[in-house]
Amino acid sequence: MTAAVATAAPTKLRSPRMRTGTPAVYFVALVVIALMLGPVIYIIVGGFRTNSQITTNPAGLPDPWVLTNYIGVLTEGTFWMLVLNSTIVAVATTVGVIVLGLMASYVLARYSFRGRGALYALFAAGLMFPITVAITPLYIVVRNLGLINSLGGVILPQIAFALPTTIIILVPFLRAIPDEIQEAAFIDGCSRLGFFWRMVVPLAVPGVITVGILAFIGSWNSYLLPLFILNDNASFTLPLGVQAFSSQYSVDTAKVLAFTSLSMIPALVFFSLFERRIVGGLTGAVKG
Repeated sequence: MTAAVATAAPTKLRSPRMRTGTPAVYFVALVVIALMLGPVIYIIVGGFRTNSQITTNPAGLPDPWVLTNYIGVLTEGTFWMLVLNSTIVAVATTVGVIVLGLMASYVLARYSFRGRGALYALFAAGLMFPITVAITPLYIVVRNLGLINSLGGVILPQIAFALPTTIIILVPFLRAIPDEIQEAAFIDGCSRLGFFWRMVVPLAVPGVITVGILAFIGSWNSYLLPLFILNDNASFTLPLGVQAFSSQYSVDTAKVLAFTSLSMIPALVFFSLFERRIVGGLTGAVKG
């Protein structure tokens, strides 16, 4: 009895230390956080400075703090036009990904047919082909469809390339729905389509929110595809607009920093608000 207590005691003493970690781990974590947040903070603070302050002391704080750069960007119509274009592309892409991904995932998860495993593997293989690999043939296809320099030419490919991730996440959610619920719904006279809208969609809401957030953020931050498809400044999305603005005002560093920091705010706010939704949805997909 004494020996058992003696061997158990060190375990109780070590467990809090194992949970809290060591100072070295915290130091490494703080260094990584500083390296990640440092450039973001520099860009945001740099927008409150003048060009002379940046030239004289690039790493210093604003002295005095000026709002001219941010006010100038916000009062120009260019910034809001870019925000509108990015919003249209991101919302349309998100809706398309959710609708098509949910329907395809429902078939793969709830129906048994020949070739189901191969079809699921085909969607999974899409994760190995990023858009950078297919950008040249994709540009040819979009050009043949007559969608060059239009937002539709950006939306459709983004939906297609977001479907593999969407299906991989949603299929476990839909497979986890008990068969007894489906059988009870059919006994009550519910059709397959009615079961899909009344039971499957509400039960898959956590996964739908997760894939929707991922699709929205990915579309909002997309740069390479709009760069190839869009040629007119009036149809530019926000990432392209930042690049064009930086080239146009290359000598006005402070204004470029203000424009860049404002362009980051929507994605940062959106991701910060729905971060728990993403984690919760992915956890549910893994459990399922």
